[in-house]
Amino acid sequence: MTQLPTFSRKLLHPRYFLTWFGIGILYLLVLLPYPVIYHLGCNLGRLARHFMKRRVKVARRNLELCFPTMPAAEREALIKANFESVGMGLLETGMAWFWPDWRIRRWFTVSGLEHLEKAKARRQGILLIGMHFLTLELGARIYGMQDPGIGVYRPNDNALLDWLQTWGRLRSNKAMLDRNDLKGMIRALKQDETIWYAPDHDYGPKASVFAPFFAVTDAATTKGSYMLIRMANPAILPFVPRRLPHAKGYELIIMPDAQDIPIDDELMTAKRMNQLIEHAILLAPEQYMWLHRRFKTRPPDAPSLY
Repeated sequence: MTQLPTFSRKLLHPRYFLTWFGIGILYLLVLLPYPVIYHLGCNLGRLARHFMKRRVKVARRNLELCFPTMPAAEREALIKANFESVGMGLLETGMAWFWPDWRIRRWFTVSGLEHLEKAKARRQGILLIGMHFLTLELGARIYGMQDPGIGVYRPNDNALLDWLQTWGRLRSNKAMLDRNDLKGMIRALKQDETIWYAPDHDYGPKASVFAPFFAVTDAATTKGSYMLIRMANPAILPFVPRRLPHAKGYELIIMPDAQDIPIDDELMTAKRMNQLIEHAILLAPEQYMWLHRRFKTRPPDAPSLY
């Protein structure tokens, strides 16, 4: 297993004082009633949109590329709602890390548990396909309360945040694996574990094939899905943690086992996986992480899309 960070006295060094201050503010904010958190988060996101000009530009470009026929007014409304979700995402991270189980249960419902139960009954590993929604941290906590598994993550450059996010994620999961630990993931799946895996970001040319994603015909898509599915033969369950409007809480949607994914060709695997991701995104497009440069890796000699 990946060597996980642990708390040490080094994290009390003055270089981390500002980070500790931010963590303390986040902790205090998520003590507020959820309806207050909801309105605070949305307003924080609206404010951030005026300062995160570069990220607004990236989000707008991603939407232009993925939905070229979308009217401009609809696209701008989606960007506005997306940045409200950015503000909520920050507070939802604090909720995921600091809220007790009873408080989280009060604010979510689950649909599709029968798909999880069927996969468990077959006694096989589960490749839980998560997407980079802005509800990601809270969604992982909610799912882990139904089926504790193993998360896949990228270590944080800030040692204090690296420890804190690991501590928070382990509140409802068994372990964590570095996203580069493919052998560890395959071993866990063969032991009938659940692996939380997000295949929807750009991991560079060496780790990717170019497959269609919405209207982008050549999006860099990870090869990791192909290797995990081919080597471990898991159940494949996409899931979406969807925030409900008007401070009504959250719905965790567990989708049916995607048993039709081809495993004889990595490009065909990537195409089908992207179709599953597209379907999931359309369930809550305003909550997806559009501010990430999803299409920065291009085929040889192809011009930049940004």
